[in-house]
Amino acid sequence: MSHLVTGIGQLVTNDPAVGDGSPLGLLEHAAIVVEDDRIAWVGSASTAPSADTSTDLTGRAVVPGFVDSHSHLVFAGDRAGEFAARMTGEPYTGGGIATTMAATRAASDEELLAHVRSLVAEMRAQGTTTVEIKSGYGLDVEEEARALRIAAQVTSEVTFLGAHVVPPAMRDRRDEYVKLVAGEMLEACAPYARWADVFCEPASTYAFDGDETRTVLTACAAAGLELRVHGNQLSAGPGVQIAVELDAASVDHCTHLTDADVAALGSAGSRLDLENPATGTVSTLLPGVEFSTRSPYPDARRLLAAGAVVALASDCNPGSCFTSSMPLVIALAVREMGMSPAEALWSATLGGAIALRRNDIGRIRVGARADLTVLDAPSYLHLAYRPGVPLARAL
Repeated sequence: MSHLVTGIGQLVTNDPAVGDGSPLGLLEHAAIVVEDDRIAWVGSASTAPSADTSTDLTGRAVVPGFVDSHSHLVFAGDRAGEFAARMTGEPYTGGGIATTMAATRAASDEELLAHVRSLVAEMRAQGTTTVEIKSGYGLDVEEEARALRIAAQVTSEVTFLGAHVVPPAMRDRRDEYVKLVAGEMLEACAPYARWADVFCEPASTYAFDGDETRTVLTACAAAGLELRVHGNQLSAGPGVQIAVELDAASVDHCTHLTDADVAALGSAGSRLDLENPATGTVSTLLPGVEFSTRSPYPDARRLLAAGAVVALASDCNPGSCFTSSMPLVIALAVREMGMSPAEALWSATLGGAIALRRNDIGRIRVGARADLTVLDAPSYLHLAYRPGVPLARAL
């Protein structure tokens, strides 16, 4: 069956060969034909071929589905009280993860899966069509493997994050926990994951230093997992340099960067093949975290000027950023990080796809997945222009 989507007032394709030739590949008065969940045709509505069925969007804008390349959805419990305390001056240190760990361990598989599905539905209702989901709230062999099995029922982009923090029971035995993560836990978790990640943050007592990070990531790479890094969130630590050194697909947060970090990310960006992103490191920014913790925002302009490829993601999690809204992330990137509306949208779609080393999402072109997000607005500019208004939905 073929389906014609017509009446598109403005179409963002992220294909410079289409439309106006810009990075967004804007095409006015457009139409799309979908067959078997793939894009079969893109062009002017006036020249659209016939199809078995059709939808008329009556002038609404269409953008590629948002690609949320960083989230922590497998959890139970509530940390609203922690958020309220932080808003009155209590700094975020990462210690609250232990609270979520206890609630998550106590929840059943059915409860966790239902919660994940609810959050993914919430994301889709706001235009997100691809989501990466990490473990990291189990922090023992059985619980981490359980989290990944649950995540794998919802997405193919599953990340092993046993090295999220050192759990309370092992904080006097850090070396033992690192050995567990890089050994028995990895062995149990690798069959369910595509990715491995480490929270590299020497400024936090509970996260991992450079040597520990390298140990875990090297073991994960040897086990066949691709790499990601939480880096430079709380301080200018070694996370960025390790990510680039090990050719991680993405280093996420990038809030505190030295000149050497920026240069490394710029160089890594220059090695990225946007058509086949099999190597090179993306700088993934998570402005919802800064919004939710009253922390300094990353300097997106500094990264872009250096040639880095920037992605935007939600970091949806129960502690430091409990939002599932990629439109909010786009608005924050424009308002607080100096990105243009076009740069922010590109980073939330194709940027996220590249951070996941995917070339079948984040674009609207023949052969790509038919992941379309409709805006109840005539232009993509309204995503930042009308913050907090529910304009976007996955088609």
